[in-house]
Amino acid sequence: MTAIEFNNLVQNVVLSLRPVAMNLTRDADDAKDLVQETMLKALTNRDKFKSGTNLKAWLYTIMRNTFINNYNKITKRSSNIDSSEYLQYLNTDESYITQNKGTATFVMNDINKAIANLSEEHRTPFMMYYIGYKYLEIAEKLDIPIGTVKNRIHIARKELKHALKVYNRDI
Repeated sequence: MTAIEFNNLVQNVVLSLRPVAMNLTRDADDAKDLVQETMLKALTNRDKFKSGTNLKAWLYTIMRNTFINNYNKITKRSSNIDSSEYLQYLNTDESYITQNKGTATFVMNDINKAIANLSEEHRTPFMMYYIGYKYLEIAEKLDIPIGTVKNRIHIARKELKHALKVYNRDI
């Protein structure tokens, strides 16, 4: 099966994954993230899919396992995280992400610059969400309404999407 054929099959199934993701996560944003992560894993591991087997079941299995792994990571994380530990990373210019060679280095540099160019009020909730905080936790830590947290993260995503539009690839 060629990559294009596989991508077409996956595109046909992606709509049926969304309700299942919503059922697992009970949050629209988390469901979208789960579907996206599932699709990424499926496309990167397409060589592991056996032609003639049930693609939908294979994707559901990837989604379920991804959800379980993410859930386990979150529940193992201590609920009493010191926010000052997080804030020290925000105020430094050093990158704590392992850099790959070649193109990945350029991409990561562009992403880091785009994040650094966000205003403080948008960058802080976005980065907290990125490292695993839930909306409610962010609202409590920053002492702002949950709607404001959602809005700031939305704006940060929109600004990052615009800043990184050169990397946008439509399949």
